Amino acid sequence: MLSGKDDERNAILAIHPGAGGTDSQDWAQMLLRMYLGWADRRGYETQTLDVQPADEAGIKSATVLVKGAYAFGYLRAEIGVHRLVRLSPFDAAHRRHTSFASVAAYPEVDESVEIEITDADVKLDFFRASGPGGQHVNKSSTAVRVTHLPTGIVVSCQSERSQFRNRENAMKVLRSRLYALHEEEERKKRKEAEGKKMEIAWGSQIRSYVVHPYQMVKDNRTGVETSDVDRVLNGELDQFIEAYLKATE
Repeated sequence: MLSGKDDERNAILAIHPGAGGTDSQDWAQMLLRMYLGWADRRGYETQTLDVQPADEAGIKSATVLVKGAYAFGYLRAEIGVHRLVRLSPFDAAHRRHTSFASVAAYPEVDESVEIEITDADVKLDFFRASGPGGQHVNKSSTAVRVTHLPTGIVVSCQSERSQFRNRENAMKVLRSRLYALHEEEERKKRKEAEGKKMEIAWGSQIRSYVVHPYQMVKDNRTGVETSDVDRVLNGELDQFIEAYLKATE
């Protein structure tokens, strides 16, 4: 377990709501809180690089740097789609809703890893940060959006008051995403060469969190489940992560 070549690295965690409007955006924020709680329990340091608040509730996206030994090794077990079933607090009729959100994790790469990014490949946009942060964020265009033209990858950072620091963090995330993309392409080539069917790791529903009509969290890959939903949503994830890693190593 944790023997992958990038497992020891820090991790960049990205969360995005799926279809489902406000419910899914709220679910994405719940997942962000869950992973911050998990990181705190393990003694990891976290740095929120970007959070895009949604209009009514929840978030449109979040990107967090998790610093600590084997952070990526553990968090790669969380890559995929997470499903929530609950009575919607945003439905006047209080009906049951199913919400989806996707979780991605990338290893943070340092300067020793060669990732070629030319100025011609990158488009930079600067805008005013949104959400809480005092008057400063509303007066200055410190937030940075970086678009990598060859791949279409878009990264935004707005957590710092300095435009330079936000650009630096955005490029850090871009380097890590390009590295992860390269590694995924190499993995696919190896699988095809071996004549094996590729595992669908992206866009697959890996875990269900049911709050109503009963209480249960179940990992669809390993069958591990618990009825203590609150503990899981507060960051008690190790039983799911370790079961997955042991099953796949």
